[in-house]
Amino acid sequence: MQEVKKVKDYVWEIPKQGDMRVPGRIYANRQIIDHLLADVKAGKKWNAFNQIKNVASLPGIQEFSLAMSDVHPGYGFPIGGVGAFDMQEGVISVAGVGFDINCGVRTLKTQLTKKDVEKVKKKLADSLFNTVPAGIGSKGNLKLDMKQIDQVLMQGAEYVVGRGYGNKNDLEYMEENGRVKGADPSKVSNKAKQRQFRQVGTLGSGNHYLEVQYVDEIYDEKAANAYGLFKDQILVSIHCGSRALGHQIGTDYLKKLEAASKKYNIPIREKELVCAPIQSDEGRAYFSAVKAGINCAFANRQMITHLTRKAFKAINVNPDEIQTFYEIGHNNVKIEKHTVKSKQKELLVHRKGATRAFGPGREEIPKAYRQIGQPVLVGGTMGTSSYILHGTDTGMRETFGSAIHGAGRVMSRNQAKRQWRGRELVRKLAEKGIIIRGHSLKGVAEEAPGAYKAVNMVVNVMHNSNVARKVVRVKPLISIKG
Repeated sequence: MQEVKKVKDYVWEIPKQGDMRVPGRIYANRQIIDHLLADVKAGKKWNAFNQIKNVASLPGIQEFSLAMSDVHPGYGFPIGGVGAFDMQEGVISVAGVGFDINCGVRTLKTQLTKKDVEKVKKKLADSLFNTVPAGIGSKGNLKLDMKQIDQVLMQGAEYVVGRGYGNKNDLEYMEENGRVKGADPSKVSNKAKQRQFRQVGTLGSGNHYLEVQYVDEIYDEKAANAYGLFKDQILVSIHCGSRALGHQIGTDYLKKLEAASKKYNIPIREKELVCAPIQSDEGRAYFSAVKAGINCAFANRQMITHLTRKAFKAINVNPDEIQTFYEIGHNNVKIEKHTVKSKQKELLVHRKGATRAFGPGREEIPKAYRQIGQPVLVGGTMGTSSYILHGTDTGMRETFGSAIHGAGRVMSRNQAKRQWRGRELVRKLAEKGIIIRGHSLKGVAEEAPGAYKAVNMVVNVMHNSNVARKVVRVKPLISIKG
C-alpha cells in the first residue's frame, strides 16, 4: 500500500520518497482515496498513485505533483493531474498534455428557457444531429489545403471567424482569445496536417459531446448575475479537441522525446512520460507543435459553434441570439506566472484532464467576469448534470490556478460496454426526458453515466476545499454523441 496521509479536509499527501522531488497532493474525500488505494492493493500497474509519484520525480517540478478530485489513471500523467515546472530546470512531457491536445469545453448561452425548448426538443435534437458532423472519421464542411491548415495552426479561432464563421465577441470569451502565440506549423508533420483537411468543425467520438442544457440550480447569485446566467436558462456545451491532428502530434513526439529523455539522462518511468528539457531544441519543437494543436482545437470549437447556431434556426432562433459564454481547455501546457515561495515566477504548467481555474483579478479573465474569477466548465455525464464553478485565490495559491474538468471515470470503456447496452441507455434516458442522438450505440454504452464518479461528489471536493466554488448546476435535455 502506498503511504498517503490526510493533511486537512479534502487534501491528502503522498510524502516524498524514492526519486520524488516533491510530495504528491490529492484533492479528494475518503471515497475517492479508497478507490485509488483499491487499484494499488489489486496490484494494478496502471494506477493513478504511481503516476502521481512518477510526475513528482520529474526534473524541475515545483511544490507538488497535483491530482484533482476527478483523478484516474491516464497515459503517464494521471487524468486530473497538474505539474508546474521551472522554466530553466524543468521539462515538457507528452503525457502532461495528452493526445487530444486542448480538448476542452465551450459553453454557449441563450435567452431561451427550458419551457421554450421542451416543446420543440425532438426537432432541435434532429437538427443538431444532422448539422454537426460527429463520430469516428467524421468530416466537416470546411475544406482546407495545406497552406490553409498552416494558417489554422497559427491563428486558431481567429482564422475561422475571419472566414465568416462567428464574431469577435466569441474570441473575447475564449481562453487566450482563441489563439496562442508561438505556434510553428513546421514542427507539425505533414501526416498530422493531412489528417486534419476535413476535420475542422467535427465533434469526434469517445467522451466528446454537444449538449443542450438548462440551469437547474443557482448556488451563487452574485457570480451567476456577473456571468449572465439565470434559472432554467438554456445553455449549449461543446466538448471536443484537436481531433486527429492533435493525436498525430502526440504520436510523432513520443518517439522524439523518448530519444531526448535518453540523450539528457532523464529516467523514463512510463512510456508516455517521456520528456525533454524545456529549453532544449526538442523541448522547444514539441512546445511549438502543441501550440499548433491548441489553435487547431480552438478553430474546431469555433466552427462547431457556427454549426450549432445554424441548427437552432430549425426552432426559429436567430443565430445572433446565441452567445459564447466561455471556453476553456483541459489538455494543455502553457507558460504562466505564479507565486512560488513568496516570489512570482514564470512556470510551464501542464494540465492533463484538468482545467485552468484562475481566481479574481487575473488579466487573462474577460473583464465582465474578472471580479468573480474565471468560469470553470465541468462536464458531468449525459444522464446526470454538469457544473459551472469559478476560480478562487485559494486555487491560485494551492493548485497553480487549476481545478477538475469532469466527473472522472471509475471503469474503462471496455468494462462499460460489457455492463451496458447503448440502445437500452437511450431508452432509459428518454424516460427521464433526455434525448440522446448517438452515431454509435457502442459509443453511447462507453459513456454510460455509471462509468463515471458521481459528479456532485467530485465538484463538492473542489467547492469545500475552496479551490473552485460552485456557481450553477446544469442538467441535460439533449446530448449529441459521436
